[in-house]
Amino acid sequence: MGAGPTRLSTDDPLLSGIENAGWELEHDEIEPVDESDPEIVRVIELIRRLAASVGDAVSDGAFPLVFAGNCNTCLGTTAGAGSRDLGVVWFDAHADFDDPEESEAGFFDVMGLAMLTGRGWRALRQTIPGHAPIPERNVILAAIRDLEPYQRRRLERSELSRIPGEIEPGRFEQAVAELSGRVERVYLHVDLDSIDISEARANKYAAPGGPSLDRLLDRIAEACQRFRVVAAAITAYDPSLDDDERTLSAARRISSGIAHGIRG
Repeated sequence: MGAGPTRLSTDDPLLSGIENAGWELEHDEIEPVDESDPEIVRVIELIRRLAASVGDAVSDGAFPLVFAGNCNTCLGTTAGAGSRDLGVVWFDAHADFDDPEESEAGFFDVMGLAMLTGRGWRALRQTIPGHAPIPERNVILAAIRDLEPYQRRRLERSELSRIPGEIEPGRFEQAVAELSGRVERVYLHVDLDSIDISEARANKYAAPGGPSLDRLLDRIAEACQRFRVVAAAITAYDPSLDDDERTLSAARRISSGIAHGIRG
């Protein structure tokens, strides 16, 4: 999935779709870190650098659209965009809601949303400039379906607004209406494996039972209409599993949808 951001950010049809929505593009790539460092050290340092880059973009009046290999980058994107009074609309087949004390996966990337809402790795999170936890009740988590029993139990105890699987439109509309009563600004997170695997295989973790691309695009448009989206990310694309480029085609439509939605 580390190859995904480069593939997306250099795809001419994808970039043209954004420009056709009236945007002028500027490319900023986060500098790599020392590969000899442990994984968590590397990831957190990249997140710090991302927070600074997003902050610079926002200060310049630009909209930050982040292409990322993993979902932990949400910490840097939200920190740079300003976490205060920020909501989250998050599309993903997985909850990314493990913390170190509960996780049986041992995979740092499944902890992104937990850290964003203030659970786990407190000392490391505090080294991210601008980071502040976002209350669970200000997060909509949609398209989730691939969960271990312990992950399902943790979600059921949380205050997240959860719309599983195919994203039933009425439930999503209700969640959006409730969230809009608490926040005006949101961070939009689109993990490409939120799309049903029958339409696109974003990565090796992709799963059946998700929304069609058209339904996902409708929900993204709805979020853009109801909130001021201040930053967005498209994550978790593994080009090596996309021989037919169906996922790349989906990413093009999603990027264009976001670009038109925030312009609208």
